[in-house]
Amino acid sequence: MIVDFGQLTPRDSYPWLINAINPRPIAWVSTVSADGRTNLAPFSFFQGICANPPTLMFSVANDRTGRKKDTIVNVEHVPEFVVNLVPYALREPMNLSSAALPYGESEFERFAVAPAPSTHVRPPRVGASPVAFECKLDRIVRIGEGPLAGNVVFGTILCAHVSESVLTDGVLDPRKLDTIGRMGGDTYTRTTELFTMERPA
Repeated sequence: MIVDFGQLTPRDSYPWLINAINPRPIAWVSTVSADGRTNLAPFSFFQGICANPPTLMFSVANDRTGRKKDTIVNVEHVPEFVVNLVPYALREPMNLSSAALPYGESEFERFAVAPAPSTHVRPPRVGASPVAFECKLDRIVRIGEGPLAGNVVFGTILCAHVSESVLTDGVLDPRKLDTIGRMGGDTYTRTTELFTMERPA
């Protein structure tokens, strides 16, 4: 079978992408509007990019009408954000925060997600997240136009808040971190089944 993306609409392309490219880590991104109203939303096109400078990216698709989502609007006005990792214990509030709320209504307040102050940026972090990366905007790269087009946000990591509870001998322990990943549709995975392989010299 060959899937010809040139013959598919964006809505028909999307399920092929999210079902094939997995598991995808989840960036639970907190931002603030120009007047200081908080926003919190999850995105599963997310990855670390490089260590020099320490950089990560997440991508926000336009909605089905072609409108930019609140996260992008906020980052355009206040070029700072926090990427909070999502462990299994926070799966429910993360999922709730994906609901489309009116612009300016806070997911922190609506879904009782406790915020914690950041050190270098204005948006708060998720207090219960085991790892939260404070970032300043490097750039936004637009890919495509209209419905489901992408806005790829690159951020320079200023600092990370790391819970002592997910460390073993001072190192992040993936078993304790217990993050979840996005598969296709409504399916997620949990990073509790691990195996190791030595890299070749």
